[in-house]
Amino acid sequence: MEAKGKKEQSVAAALLARAHTPDEANRIFTEKIQHRPLFLTPSSPPPSDARAARQREREKKKQQRKKALKPKPLSAAQRRKLGLYDVPREGQKYALFEPLHNLWLGYIREILGGEIYTGGEGAAAKLTSADYHGAGVEVVRSGCVSRVGIKGIVVKDSKFAFEIVTKKNTLKLVPKEGTVFRFEVPAVNARSGSRDPGAEDADGAAATTPEQHETDRPQNMVFEIHGDQFQFRSADRANKKFRVHFSKKL
Repeated sequence: MEAKGKKEQSVAAALLARAHTPDEANRIFTEKIQHRPLFLTPSSPPPSDARAARQREREKKKQQRKKALKPKPLSAAQRRKLGLYDVPREGQKYALFEPLHNLWLGYIREILGGEIYTGGEGAAAKLTSADYHGAGVEVVRSGCVSRVGIKGIVVKDSKFAFEIVTKKNTLKLVPKEGTVFRFEVPAVNARSGSRDPGAEDADGAAATTPEQHETDRPQNMVFEIHGDQFQFRSADRANKKFRVHFSKKL
């Protein structure tokens, strides 16, 4: 073994001597070959722990793949900077939101139920937790006189303001503070289609009088909400319990 090592060293020294001067060849041989450090890596785990080590390695790679496939969610500041919640100018069309308004009318009628005809505290409690995306509202009172009369469909119900698209295809930002909003809900008359068993004509059909026609005609129920009491996000209002208390501004 010693003779073989000496032979390899002599071959390496002879090759270096061909390309470099004797001093340079001697230096390279000493630093790069004769005294070259040997770096050892940790040995593999013993056979008894090899299976657990492979399993841990697979779990580690699995977690890394999940992180690579699932990007980090955007922060609120990043969403605002990208304008994800802004209504684009080409989308500020009243006709685009009319189907949403029709859906909202069915939604609010379903929430109010029979109290749509009577109102009262029961209806008020339900209206406070309702979502107003798609509601057709009108500003009837406001601390800023120029906002009175704004009428349209709510396209964004944020914490402190309503964003309303008017029939003139303009987007209005109306703060809730100090503002009273009015909206109408077409009430489906529960007595429409009812028959008076004591009043029938010769053919057996129910006879109606002009007074009954006037009574059975569906009417719009008008509600007013005070924006000072609605300074919450719609998702927060749905889970919040409101207490009846006196407001100095009413």
